[in-house]
Amino acid sequence: MTTAASAPARRRGRTAAGWLAIIAGFVVFGLVLVALASREWTPRDAFDPEGPGPDGSLALTTLLAERGGIRVVVADDLDAALAAGDGTTLVLGSTAPLADDDVEALAASGADVVLLAPTSRDLRLLFGSSYAAYGTGAAVAPSCDVDAAARAGDVAPGETYTRGDAADACYPVGDGYGLLRVQTDGGSITALDAAALLVNERLADDGAAALGLGLLGAHDEVVWFLPGLDDSTATSAPDLGDLTPGWVTPVLVLAALTAVAAGLWRGRRFGPLVAEDLPVTVRANETLEGRARLYARTADARHAAALLRAGASERMAVRLGLARHAGPGEVADAAAARLGAPRETVRAILLADPASDADLVASGERLRDLEAAVDAAVRTERTRP
Repeated sequence: MTTAASAPARRRGRTAAGWLAIIAGFVVFGLVLVALASREWTPRDAFDPEGPGPDGSLALTTLLAERGGIRVVVADDLDAALAAGDGTTLVLGSTAPLADDDVEALAASGADVVLLAPTSRDLRLLFGSSYAAYGTGAAVAPSCDVDAAARAGDVAPGETYTRGDAADACYPVGDGYGLLRVQTDGGSITALDAAALLVNERLADDGAAALGLGLLGAHDEVVWFLPGLDDSTATSAPDLGDLTPGWVTPVLVLAALTAVAAGLWRGRRFGPLVAEDLPVTVRANETLEGRARLYARTADARHAAALLRAGASERMAVRLGLARHAGPGEVADAAAARLGAPRETVRAILLADPASDADLVASGERLRDLEAAVDAAVRTERTRP
């Protein structure tokens, strides 16, 4: 009896264990997928030397390593980037997080500096009076003496920059150039729009790959630095208190205290508000005529037309089965469909914007006729057997 009674319990236990195992398997499988997906889709910064995305630079660093035998070193902070010196190429991403002194220090490090995303501040500090011009989508010839550009040939430079104090300027487009270069005591500084040339999705276009190899492959080692907020040494911008003289705050406080004292001295204390009935009752038609005279006195035809349009739209919206606060355009379309009239004609009537009294009168008459036609159409449909 005990064995027979325990058999169903054992079967139920095996069934429950099986379901638990299946559920546990699904949970583990899901966790593995989440872990793999999170690792695969981890977002990377633009120009990341290990970034496989469209705006990464993995393709360029792979070319440098495989074809040029060049060692690419990623600088983790500003100090590591400043350590790059003679015989190296220093590649810089956007320098927006850095202070002016840091940018100038990197430019004077002795390495050949390549700016991948030059800012207006970079152009001002490192290239004199240069500034951003405009871009182009067409490939242009280098037309300069820079060896890397001459070997690469035509490229589509993207954003261009005015020459300023640059010794060399390549890829002319209008008043701008797609590549600028100045010489320093220990090397050179090159600026170009790498987002249009050296990222993964653009590297195969025209001579972009050859240009990247020529600019970054001049030395056996490339130091790649993408500045971040942690690298900023700039102090916070001065606030209003820092910019004003010291006597301003006491004067403002004294003026505020004077105003409060004057208010307490000369101010009148009013009692509580008392509700009382109006002495007369103003009829609705008198209010209507009074407002009409005010509108006529101000000669504001557009405001009066807006009131007429709002009233007519609300009434016709109710008759046409629309929301009471439907817009004039929606009401005009519904009225045109009900009347079988052209939408443009009905919209011209309901959305008219008269500029004079004569136009206002004509617009009011057309609104009245349109509303009457809608009323007649609605009554006809309701009485039709």
